[in-house]
Amino acid sequence: MRKKHFLLEEDCTFLNHGAFGAALKDALDVAMKWQVHVERQPLRFFDRQVLPHLVWVSRRAAQFVGADPRDIALVTNASTGTNAVIKSQKLGPGDVIYCLSVTYGAVKKLLSHIRDETGVTIQEELVKFPLEGPEQIVTLVRDTLRPGTRLAVFDHIPSNTPYINPLKEIIDICHDRSLNPDYYVTNAHKWFCCPKGVALLYVRRDLQETTRPLVVSHGHGAGFNAEFAFPGMKDYSSLLSLHTVLDFWQCVGPERIQTYIHDLVSQAAQLLMEKWHTRLLAPLSMFASMALVQLPPAFHGGAAATYDLAEKIQNQLYHRFNIEVPLKAVQGELYVRISAHIYNELADYETLGDAILQLQSELQ
Repeated sequence: MRKKHFLLEEDCTFLNHGAFGAALKDALDVAMKWQVHVERQPLRFFDRQVLPHLVWVSRRAAQFVGADPRDIALVTNASTGTNAVIKSQKLGPGDVIYCLSVTYGAVKKLLSHIRDETGVTIQEELVKFPLEGPEQIVTLVRDTLRPGTRLAVFDHIPSNTPYINPLKEIIDICHDRSLNPDYYVTNAHKWFCCPKGVALLYVRRDLQETTRPLVVSHGHGAGFNAEFAFPGMKDYSSLLSLHTVLDFWQCVGPERIQTYIHDLVSQAAQLLMEKWHTRLLAPLSMFASMALVQLPPAFHGGAAATYDLAEKIQNQLYHRFNIEVPLKAVQGELYVRISAHIYNELADYETLGDAILQLQSELQ
């Protein structure tokens, strides 16, 4: 599976799909073929061909995620979509933006920028770990999200602490506070394995007229989809390779892929907990394609674990064992964030488990 469908180095134990993903080999080939096709006759492509191709791939992507294609914009990445949404809001002093402490770092920086620019108040609520269950998140949001909040931002799966947020219950609370699920943005280059530079932005129909892309260009005034599709000259090859990615998922079967990934993460988390005599950041049922497993406390000797220490051990795993996996310092504890995809096997996590035990033995 790995050698047939991915370009990953065979001697690397790659357990960090959650960072930047890994593109399907066939999709990369298709993207490169599109680049060659464009350069053979650029005017033909940009003036005559690109629009119907974008319409087609947009419809296929929307159908796959269960959305109306009129409500989906194809953007470069999730950050681009998030910036477009938040910068389209008419915000000012007295307005409140709500988020949790697990909000993605780039989004926190965006919110800080918006605060400095407009004078809004950012209400960030602390999620305390370890989690006992999803109700802990539900209770936190119910108790702290106040009526009158202008905007609430939630990660479906937080990056550093990759549990699944209970979105259905959170949305019910938002409805009670007169907030609606108006926007959703997701990358396609991670778990979907598309070449880099593809993301989907959903915007509720009645808000599309006031949701503007960051770049105003020839698509302006031609409707929501066109405004986002034509931000000036760009490389469309990754977007058009999305057909190949969709074909792969439909051929193998989404449920089959998701079941394999989830089962492997569950087995790997259990294996590492038993090997290291530690625990998870949250119940296993709250994880999907990633999990956060505590490292043996000996690594920080009773002191609070720091970002620098996590980075040091992560670099040791890479340089000494050729294992690519992120370490996280979360509220004074060290965790390893494991990812799984169809190219991974349980033996990969055995390798990680043994490497950590070897590093631990060298502390004594």
